[in-house]
Amino acid sequence: MSYDVIIKNGRWFDGTGARSETRNLGIRDGRVAAASTQALDESDCPQVVDAAGKWVIPGMVDIHTHYDVEVILSPGLTESVRHGVTTIFLGSCSLSAVHAGPSDAGDLFGRVEAIPRKHVVDTLTESKNWTSAREYVEAIEALPLGPNVASFIGHSDIRAAQMGLDRATRKDVKPTAAELDAMAAKLEEALDAGFIGMSSQELLFDKLDGEVCRSRTLPSTYSTRQERRRLSAILRRRGRALQAGPDVGRPQSMVALALSSVGLFRRPLKVSLLSAADVKAIPAVAHVFPAMARAVNGMRGDFRWQHLPVPFEVYSDGIDLPVFEEFGSGAAALDLSNQLEQRSALLADESYRRRFRKDYDKKYGPRVWHRDFFDAEIVECPDESVIGKTFGQVGVDRGGVHPVDAFLDLVVEHGTKVRWRTTISNHRPEVLNKFASDPGIQLGFSDAGAHLRNMAFYNFGLRLLRRVRDAERAGTPFMSVEQAVHRLTGELADWYDLDAGHLREGDRADVVVIDPAHLDASLDAYAECPVPEYDGLSRMVNRNDDAVTAVFVGGEYVFGDGEPAPALGTRRTGSFLRSGAR
Repeated sequence: MSYDVIIKNGRWFDGTGARSETRNLGIRDGRVAAASTQALDESDCPQVVDAAGKWVIPGMVDIHTHYDVEVILSPGLTESVRHGVTTIFLGSCSLSAVHAGPSDAGDLFGRVEAIPRKHVVDTLTESKNWTSAREYVEAIEALPLGPNVASFIGHSDIRAAQMGLDRATRKDVKPTAAELDAMAAKLEEALDAGFIGMSSQELLFDKLDGEVCRSRTLPSTYSTRQERRRLSAILRRRGRALQAGPDVGRPQSMVALALSSVGLFRRPLKVSLLSAADVKAIPAVAHVFPAMARAVNGMRGDFRWQHLPVPFEVYSDGIDLPVFEEFGSGAAALDLSNQLEQRSALLADESYRRRFRKDYDKKYGPRVWHRDFFDAEIVECPDESVIGKTFGQVGVDRGGVHPVDAFLDLVVEHGTKVRWRTTISNHRPEVLNKFASDPGIQLGFSDAGAHLRNMAFYNFGLRLLRRVRDAERAGTPFMSVEQAVHRLTGELADWYDLDAGHLREGDRADVVVIDPAHLDASLDAYAECPVPEYDGLSRMVNRNDDAVTAVFVGGEYVFGDGEPAPALGTRRTGSFLRSGAR
């Protein structure tokens, strides 16, 4: 029988971690029809790809994105597909676009994920024709999807929709019994529709946008213990996952969420916790993540950390960086992101600066940012004399000015035109390698589609594969390439019970052809690209076009050699993947 596509002579990885071999793949009707050591009959095959010297792997799974709005505007999701990601998860961090109205969704996504609020509101105003999770799935499936999509239902989404955003974000208001029943019903309905679980968030420096409830924390942070237990019990009974973010200021929050997974005398709850990181500010905490996972899973839990397996380098235009939300003076500045004159006046005020210096000098306790302006390099500024220097060095050059004042002086003078970068975590390769191979840690925390001016981790999977390959070459392997591919593909799909991540006969033909010779420094290069759907906003992206030579979704060629295929984003190649429907 003829094939729709043949990929021949490649080093084939099946996504299970099994030994790779040279195989010839035949694809028919969107599935792998043959994975043969023998040459396949190429007659009448319209597309033959010679993958000699290349790796042929299952499409990668990105378990943490914020494409909830972008998938409606640009369903090809090219920035992920071009790097070999063929399945993405929506609905992370308690945020989904299922139930909340356009204005409330704008408040939920705008500041927390730095997705322009106007475009969230406008997109949902024009496109939202669904009122339930089932109808949402139908709407997503009606799009010309590039990659496959799976989704969490967001706790903040269902809470805000049921209680109203104002009541859902007030400490003195608890849901009525009827409201709690309705939230539980919304969760059950989402799971019936194939959602992979629910995401929740307890982190207190994620703040709302807009005017009505501006600067309050997300609705899920106000949830009661009864509410959380009720919703978790549904997930436990249904065998679906809870993705959760603990409050980093309260270690007991992290412990409680982890222990909720324990399966002693009950069914374990799948818990995926945000996130395992080698934090510069607290290096000793790196030992906690693997140990906690071992302890919980030793009590019959089903617990995983999420982990971004690359250095967490961030950029900022002026003071517009989420890490400033974690202390009072920083949050006060971000509260005024829509009132720039008032913000400049605040940053110039000496009493404010005293508060900022006091916050900056607090070097102990739970936190994300290292609070070191000597580790913050200026990369753009109208004053070219400071480019390439740290804010700390600028202060030294200006006669011993405090690093905070050097930073604030430049921000007051130049606003968002002063751009700088720093790495806040995952800076030690040896720790990254331990995390990448730890069974209690899942790979994937890219935040793709969010923080468009702050970060770009769309190609994190390729960067991990390069590190694994380089370690093998150096004679210091920390895991095999086969294991790395499994961790980025089949392991994730299996845990979330999705039809993805494998490349055996009969499996979905989501395929990536990688040229290992070009897993090189281009993976780390800085790049930007305008987003037409967001009025041309220039977002950070990754450009390593020689590394991925071909991407197939459902057996159809969608990207290769730096160029999208005509089908990408114009004809549906991906599907909404339902948990349990394998």
